[in-house]
Amino acid sequence: MDAVRVSALRERLTGTGWLEAVGGFAGALRRSVDRRGASGLLLVGTEAYEPWHLAAHLDDQAAWSDVPGLAPTLLRHSPPADAPAHLTHDLRRLTEAGRGATVLLVVPRTAGAPLLERVHDARRHGATVLALDGGGPGGPGEPGGLGGLDRPGGLGGHGGHGELRELAHERLVVGTAAEEPFDLAQHLVSVAAGQRAGHRSVRARLADLAGRLTSTPAISRW
Repeated sequence: MDAVRVSALRERLTGTGWLEAVGGFAGALRRSVDRRGASGLLLVGTEAYEPWHLAAHLDDQAAWSDVPGLAPTLLRHSPPADAPAHLTHDLRRLTEAGRGATVLLVVPRTAGAPLLERVHDARRHGATVLALDGGGPGGPGEPGGLGGLDRPGGLGGHGGHGELRELAHERLVVGTAAEEPFDLAQHLVSVAAGQRAGHRSVRARLADLAGRLTSTPAISRW
C-alpha cells in the first residue's frame, strides 16, 4: 500500500467511527485465537474468492505480535492435488471444528448455501464464527465506502448479508463489494489484530495502522 493511498486513508477514516469498528472486530478475533483452549484459526472464503492476501497478512501479524494463534489455516473449496501441504485443507475442516476453533469467513458477495451449512455446523459444535462481509452489490454506506460492526442481538442495522448476521458472533460489514475497499478492510483487520489494546487516541492508532500498512513485508509461503 503506497504513501498516497495511506494519506487518503487517514483523511477518509478520521472521524468516521470506522477505525473503532475495525478495532472491535479485530479485537474479537485476537481474543478468540489467544484465549485459553483456543485450537486454531480457520480462514475460508467463497468458491469464487480465496482470501490469499488476508492469509498472508495474518501470518505476518502472528509473528510480529507474538500471537501464534493469528496464523491461519486457509480452507479451500477445491484444492488441487499437487498443492503444497499447507494449501490442501478443504471444507471438511469446518465440519470437524469444535469448541476452541475460530472460523473467519470472508464473503465479498455471496457465500452459497453449502458453505454456510458447513460454517453453521462448526458453530453448532462450539466454534466461534467471525465474518468479513462485503455486503454485496449496492451495499450500505457511501459509494466505495466502508460499513460497520454488527453483533447479533445488538443494534445491527448495518446491512450486508442477512444469513451472515444470523450466523456470525461478530460481523464487520464493508459498505461495498468493490475490490479496493474490501481489500483495504482486510489490510486494516489484520494489522489491528496484531495490536494490543491501549489508551492511545484514535488519530494515533490510525497513524500507526497506516504506517504499518506501508511497511509490512509480504509472506512468500502463500
